Amino acid sequence: MSKILALETSTETCSVALLAGAELLLREERAGQHHSERILPMIDEVLNEAGFTPADLDGVAFGAGPGSFTGLRIACGVAQGLGFALEIPLLPVGTLLALAEACGGERVVACQDARMGEIYHGAYLRRDGRWHEISAPSLCSPESAPPLPGDAWSGCGSGFDRFGERLGRRYAGQLAGVRPGLVPCAREIARLGAQALALGGGVAAERAAPLYVRDKVALKMHEQG
Repeated sequence: MSKILALETSTETCSVALLAGAELLLREERAGQHHSERILPMIDEVLNEAGFTPADLDGVAFGAGPGSFTGLRIACGVAQGLGFALEIPLLPVGTLLALAEACGGERVVACQDARMGEIYHGAYLRRDGRWHEISAPSLCSPESAPPLPGDAWSGCGSGFDRFGERLGRRYAGQLAGVRPGLVPCAREIARLGAQALALGGGVAAERAAPLYVRDKVALKMHEQG
């Protein structure tokens, strides 16, 4: 029975999960800008509740991105610290894939609000119990979101919460529904990480890195105008 610790700090919500077999413990709270203060106590809470120590862990999964640059660095940094100390593999999990897992359904287009009028976009198809990437994580405007094959897609993520009408026009006739209010969560990060570990996945701590997608975080003065 593998024991996976999962960390997710890519949005204002901070979450930590511990998956041991079929049993999952979760801590989740809206931390704002205080992820770095809350994540270690939350890790202690789930380990203590389960009666485990860090040495019992078989792997650490973390929300690799895209998302808040600072948040991604926090989750990756804490995961690396545990990976180095415990000599266990790290399991980077895409935040958009975690949204697809939370959304359910067989075809999911996940869009996160990337600010600056743009979205982080990814599309996934579930086949034989596994997710397949149809559109890799990318940064775009709602109007230029990558095309989707066929119909009966489920939409989710803060991109749909903020740009629902514009994405609805982009994918007119292709969306079966939209799940509002979903954010990436350590619960799905843990489950996807466990699947990856079972298939021989995982990376050494020194090789783990966030997936930023965007290469700048602010508009210049002339761009703001």
